Amino acid sequence: MRLSDATRALLPGDVAQPGYACTEQARGIVHLGIGAFHRAHQAVYTDDAMAAGDRDWAITGVSLRSRGVYDQLAPQDGLYTVATRDAEGERLRLIGAVREVLVAPDSPDAVAAALAASATRIVTLTVTEKGYHRLPGGGIDTGSVEAAGGTIYHYLSQAVRDRHAAGAGPMTLVSCDNMTDNGHVLRDGVAALLDGAARDWFEREWACPSTMVDRIVPATTAADLDGIAARLGQRDEGAVVTEPFRQWVIEDRFATDRPRWDVGGAQFVADVRPYEAAKLRMLNGAHSALAYLGLGAGHDYVHQAIADPAVRPVVERLMRDEAAASLDAAPGQDLRAYADALLARFANPSLEHRLAQIATDGSQKVGPRWLEALTVNRARGVETSATLTALAAWLRHLRGQAGPINDPMADELAALWRANDARGMVDALFGTEGKFAARWQADEAARATLANLVERG
Repeated sequence: MRLSDATRALLPGDVAQPGYACTEQARGIVHLGIGAFHRAHQAVYTDDAMAAGDRDWAITGVSLRSRGVYDQLAPQDGLYTVATRDAEGERLRLIGAVREVLVAPDSPDAVAAALAASATRIVTLTVTEKGYHRLPGGGIDTGSVEAAGGTIYHYLSQAVRDRHAAGAGPMTLVSCDNMTDNGHVLRDGVAALLDGAARDWFEREWACPSTMVDRIVPATTAADLDGIAARLGQRDEGAVVTEPFRQWVIEDRFATDRPRWDVGGAQFVADVRPYEAAKLRMLNGAHSALAYLGLGAGHDYVHQAIADPAVRPVVERLMRDEAAASLDAAPGQDLRAYADALLARFANPSLEHRLAQIATDGSQKVGPRWLEALTVNRARGVETSATLTALAAWLRHLRGQAGPINDPMADELAALWRANDARGMVDALFGTEGKFAARWQADEAARATLANLVERG
C-alpha cells in the first residue's frame, strides 16, 4: 500500500500529522529544485505555518531536471514523511505542504503557469551553487546561462514578463542555497535576462531577500525507505531523513505577504550576512574539509571522519581558530558555542551522511567556504594552516585519488593537473592570473606551503 491522501488515516498514532486540511489550501509558493533538502527544511517550516493557522501557502514543487521526485510524490498526493534521527531514536512526521510536483523539461508550460498565477506570491529555490552559473570570481556567467537554457533565470525572467503583462503583481524570490549574498546573486541573474518595462518593474517591485539555511539531510537510502515503511505500514517513496536541528535566517524584505515561518523557528532579520558567513565558513567549510580529508583517509561518512584523530584536529582548528577569526559576529552570536554544536552534530552516528555527497561541485564551494576566509585572515594576520591543509586535500581529490570527480569544472581542472605538477597547479588556480585569484590570490609563501601540502599528501 502506497502513502496517499486516501491512506493517511491508516498511519500509526505515533506519526505526527499536519494540523490543517491539506487538500483545501491554495498554492501560494512555487519551489524550484524540489530535492530532499527542501522537503526536510522549507516545506517543514511552511507546514508549521499552516498548522498555526496560515492559509493558502501550499507548495508547487518543480524538478528542473529529472522525474525522480515526481515519481516519488505524485502517486502520494505530495505527502511524505520526515524521519528525524538522533541518539534517542527516530521520530516520524507527515508533511502536507507540497500539493503538486512538476517536471520542468516535461511540462514547461505548466511551470510557467504556476509562476504566473496570481495566487503565487513566493518562489523558493534550492538548486545548489552550480545552478546559479557563477563565474569563479563572482558574477553571472551569461554565456553559460544562454548555452544551458532552461535555467532558473529563464523561468523566473519569463515569470516577470508574464506577470507584468497580466497585472498579476510582483513576487518574492527566496534563494535557499549556500552562497554569499544569495539574494543579490539571484536578482542579478534574473535582471540580466530582462529589459525595458519588465526589468524596471522587477527592480522596483520584486524582492530577493538573502537567507541562510541549515539542516543536515543525507541522501535517503533503500534501507531507510524499508525501515520507514515498516513503521508506517505503507510505502513512502518520498521520505527524507534528517537531524533534529534546523535553522533558517531570512532578510525581512518581501514584495507581498509571507507565511509565518517564524512559528517554526525561522528568524527574520535586517541583515543575514553575519549568520550566512558563519554558516558558510564554519559549517560548510568544515563539511568540505571533512569530505576531502575523510575521503583521502578512506572514510565514507561524516561521523567516521570526525572521529578520526588525524582529521578532527584539522577540522576543529579550521572552525574555531580560522573561520571564526574571519567573521564579524552579530550581537549575541556565540561562535564558540556554534562550533561546539557543529562538532556534536557531525558526530551523530544515526545520520549516514556520505562524504562523497558533500564533495560534489567543489569548484563552486571553495570560494565562499575557504577562499574568502583566507583573504580576510591574511589582512588580519591570522595563521591559516588548517584551511590550507583542507585546500590541499581538495586539490588531491581533483587528481582522482579518492574516486570520480563530480564537478562542473571537472574536465578543465583535470586538464590542468595533466599539464602541471603540484606547484604549477597551485599557481594556475591561485596565482596572479589564477582561475580563483579573484577570491584569493595567494602570495609566494602561501603557494609554496600549499604545494608542499599537496605533495606530502
